[in-house]
Amino acid sequence: MNGYESSDDHQPVTWVRGYPVFAAHFVVLGFVASMLVTTLVMAFGAGAVLGWLPFSSAAVLRGEIWRVVTYGLVNPPSISFAIDMLMIGMFGREIERVYGRRSFLSLCGCLYLVSPLIFTVVGRWLPASMAGESGALALFVAFATIYPDVSVSLLNVMAKWVAAVLVGIYTLMALSSHDWTGLVTLWATCGFAFAFVRWKQGRLVLPRIEFLEKKPKLRVLPDLPAKAKVETKRAEPVRASALNSTTTSEVDALLDKIAKSGIGSLSAKERARLETARAELLKRR
Repeated sequence: MNGYESSDDHQPVTWVRGYPVFAAHFVVLGFVASMLVTTLVMAFGAGAVLGWLPFSSAAVLRGEIWRVVTYGLVNPPSISFAIDMLMIGMFGREIERVYGRRSFLSLCGCLYLVSPLIFTVVGRWLPASMAGESGALALFVAFATIYPDVSVSLLNVMAKWVAAVLVGIYTLMALSSHDWTGLVTLWATCGFAFAFVRWKQGRLVLPRIEFLEKKPKLRVLPDLPAKAKVETKRAEPVRASALNSTTTSEVDALLDKIAKSGIGSLSAKERARLETARAELLKRR
């Protein structure tokens, strides 16, 4: 699926004085609010309260599971935080326009949880702690995967090269300072964002788990009268010759997509095309 579709899921959540407001802007608003609260708590000397929010693999393994969710609420004011919010607002909005609001929010939720879940699993061998938002660069990687040849800077550099340079620089910074937590977080979030876009583009196929798949319901159709059967046999060559080869190939491609990813993977245009082909076939019959 590609392009900007007309369904409500791809449209702004609301409009403010003629400007569209997307879900990406609400994500930014939530992080900015957490930054303001963090600043006030630190200003009034109540920083001990914030000690219950950051992620710590040791604390989570002791039963403090809420830290997996609350770590992103601790955001001290900084220039890097402001840049991250700008990236989420700009590039997150474009991802939302392409894949829809629900897919965008699902991507944000997965990026938010992937790092703490990994560190929880390996926490006994690699203790880690983290705090603050960590998915802005991953959203830019997702944008660059969708639009690799779009220029995003005054130097007229394509998005794919900017993403590669940023990931490379942050990787070298983490290695030089032995920041293994930052390194794992960087590659986990960016790798997930890249794989998510490739999956949405149909270029990454997930392994199928047969016992979890829903089997299609079978319907038993009544037998046709003998006369009808004869007429059907006579009319069959006419219908077969009447079908347009292009239409048949399009329908076959849509049916293959449904078999691989389910009917929910079809876009609104693809559903309409399949319904049109079905109506034409019934009309010929």
